[in-house]
Amino acid sequence: MAGEINKSCGLDIHKRFLIATILCRSGEKQQQRFDRDEDGILSLRNWVTSEKCDVVACESTSDFWVPIHDSLIKHLPFIVGNARDMKAFTHKKTDKIDSEVIAKLALNSMVQPSRVFPINHREYRSYIRLRRKLVQKRTDIKNEAHAVLAPEMFNLKDVLTDIFGKNGREILSGICSGKNVNQILQNLSPNVRKKSAQIRELLDKEISQSAAIRLNICLKLIKDFDDSIEHLEKEIFNYAYGNHKQEMEILMSVPGIGELGAATLIAEIGNFKDFASGDKLASWLGLVPNVYQSADKYHNGRITKRGPKGARWILTQIAQAAARTRNSKLKEFFNRKKKSIGHAKAIIALARKIATIIWHLITVRQEVMS
Repeated sequence: MAGEINKSCGLDIHKRFLIATILCRSGEKQQQRFDRDEDGILSLRNWVTSEKCDVVACESTSDFWVPIHDSLIKHLPFIVGNARDMKAFTHKKTDKIDSEVIAKLALNSMVQPSRVFPINHREYRSYIRLRRKLVQKRTDIKNEAHAVLAPEMFNLKDVLTDIFGKNGREILSGICSGKNVNQILQNLSPNVRKKSAQIRELLDKEISQSAAIRLNICLKLIKDFDDSIEHLEKEIFNYAYGNHKQEMEILMSVPGIGELGAATLIAEIGNFKDFASGDKLASWLGLVPNVYQSADKYHNGRITKRGPKGARWILTQIAQAAARTRNSKLKEFFNRKKKSIGHAKAIIALARKIATIIWHLITVRQEVMS
């Protein structure tokens, strides 16, 4: 394999520029600096193609490599190496040495390629990841609204289960805009109006002008987040069902996996057939323990946490849901593990088991029958 590569290019990519080093097997070296913009990337592409490089390689540093990869991949092989795997070979941190080391590794076929998804799948995955961030930010704003209400002794949560549901927001926006009790009550659902005595007692309390202003801002932000999340979900499910309908149906047949969980797994994992086994998938997801050797003894440590955080997060959420699903083998597995290793580790063990199960189901195109 190493003999097939006679000339390689290593890239050390930064936010605004990159250093490129071309190495030949004869020992000849060339090096240039390029701006990381459209003109710079075009100049880089012209340079490496005119030099007839056999391969270009770089570290997966943030997403700085993406436009460079997309520009060059149509013209010659481009390897994106895992930064953690390459760290052992890049001790010195000057730009020129780094790009040269990467070029040497590529010349000798020593760069382990990371998985690079197609452009349309990367866009789909970006919707999933943005949605999760917006949900987290919406939760922060809801917590801020709770913090506004607490000093005012306005305990709406004693009356409503979800104070940010339709009825809760009607009450909160009503007190912010100065509506009277009757105006607020007439817009509530019949079930909530049955609690009118409690609501009247609560609305007899006045909140300060400062609290009303801050609460109103929180409500507007929550509404904006709701609209953005809803828009993203439409895009997510259009892509998921349009391109991965069978995978969605298979994944949702597993206890604990709902529509959004299935869409997230597809976005984060991509092609399940890239992995030789379910254990390989679990390892890529970072759900397997580190193994340490001392003399002839092996010790398991914490899970590696390699791979996409979003996939690990959704799998642990799925595992917690599966652990509560009645009459399921996954719940039985969780209960057995919980007795010996505790709740938290049992959830991780269940997440790993689910990862191996879904790999098998997707690769053989089979839904869970029971």
